[in-house]
Amino acid sequence: MSDTLYQAAALIVPLVIAIVCHEVAHGWVARALGDPTAAELNRLSLNPLRHVDPVGTIVVPGVLALVKAPVIGWAKPVPVIKGRLRNPRFGMMAVAAAGPATNLVLAAVGAVLLGLLVRLHGDQPSVFAAFAVANLVNFLLINIFLALFNMLPIPPFDGSHIVEGLLPPAAARRFERIRPFGLGLIVLLLVVLPSVAPGLGIIQHVVLPPVTWASDLYFALADAIARM
Repeated sequence: MSDTLYQAAALIVPLVIAIVCHEVAHGWVARALGDPTAAELNRLSLNPLRHVDPVGTIVVPGVLALVKAPVIGWAKPVPVIKGRLRNPRFGMMAVAAAGPATNLVLAAVGAVLLGLLVRLHGDQPSVFAAFAVANLVNFLLINIFLALFNMLPIPPFDGSHIVEGLLPPAAARRFERIRPFGLGLIVLLLVVLPSVAPGLGIIQHVVLPPVTWASDLYFALADAIARM
């Protein structure tokens, strides 16, 4: 298997699991807080076919991974209707936080499994074990990146809903008015701005430092388990 195919094979499953669980977590919390829309549309299933966006979940992340760029991906958003939540202001904050929180929990699970796998197979793993390690490393990194990347306070990222819920009502209404322009803001801030002024790249200078810090903590957990 070529190096490119090996990397792609070790990336796809971790990415799909991370993105699907992120989206389903939004729907589960929304249902718990009064909005059953996702359940009514059968979007609380862990079946990836109900959530995968072929471009956002597979093509874009795969290309980014192959060119050694930060892996960004998305699934079909789980529908949440703010007005159906029992407490719309708090509810949207909780629904938004559920996705990143789930990714951080999954990263911890990945770290534990990685540590156990390394402990069982030592320094000379079989081909299968080495491939499993590659998947778990990707799973850990992808989940951490998705969690922190989605906390950016830019619509439609989860962080924007949290910021909106924390703002005073009048300021929140003004902030909500920029939501229809979210896609344009993302392109401007994450694509155009770094190409014009590399020193202002949000991913490189805002997202990646905490991702690196958190990754070190999770890998330290894996290492501690491997040495037990």
